[in-house]
Amino acid sequence: MTLLQINELAAEFRLGAETVRAVDGVSLHVSAGETLAVVGESGSGKTTAALSVLRLNPVPPCVYPSGEILLDDRDLLSLPEKDLRHVRGNEVAMIFQDPMTSLNPLKKVGAQLAEVLRRHQGASRSEARRAVLPALREAGIPDPERRAGQYPHQLSGGLRQRVMIAMALIGRPRVLIADEPTTALDVTVQAQILELLVELQRRHGMAIVLITHDLGVVAEVADRVLVLRHGRMVESGDVLDVFANPAQAYTRQLLDATPTLERI
Repeated sequence: MTLLQINELAAEFRLGAETVRAVDGVSLHVSAGETLAVVGESGSGKTTAALSVLRLNPVPPCVYPSGEILLDDRDLLSLPEKDLRHVRGNEVAMIFQDPMTSLNPLKKVGAQLAEVLRRHQGASRSEARRAVLPALREAGIPDPERRAGQYPHQLSGGLRQRVMIAMALIGRPRVLIADEPTTALDVTVQAQILELLVELQRRHGMAIVLITHDLGVVAEVADRVLVLRHGRMVESGDVLDVFANPAQAYTRQLLDATPTLERI
């Protein structure tokens, strides 16, 4: 069953007399239990498209001249802000690229997780506190009692990313958008984070939209792939089909640029 569907989305940034179309006619869909990877080089429109789902691009200067983003039968682009606040965190959640800038440096980790439930689900203070430690444990954070009382700067990069995962999933969303979730992590920690996302998806049946430039990550965890270039769709299809027989030269270039053991 399709959970999230984007149809012919366009997103522009209007800065004075200049207009930059960052996303131009992008369409995609993702179903429960499925992982869709959106790939492309820097500036291809991946993150702008991802942020558009929850209308997190700054307005202004961002406008959406055309397209729709459907969650069930609701168009998130036209949803009133009050209703959209309920969608954020409850039905669709997002893991951002840099946990150090996404987490509040002045609040302890446990307080930030509790705030998610209180803000998005109206949980009481005590209900939110009780949910914190199970969420940290599920994200694979050792000694969650101690970590809940720490500030983000006291955690390693891998632990901060696990906190972001715990925050994203504490509201049990049906769709998870992960924007470069392994950026700046060493290879071992990257593998652990990806393994965690796969396990949590299996456990909860959520759909994942994975934003990445790393085709090695795509090969490891994705079911389907959408390739973007300059805000436009270049190619899409099952991962095995696209990797084995890329139809477009740009996709082939991305694959050729991916390090392999033979090229090392």
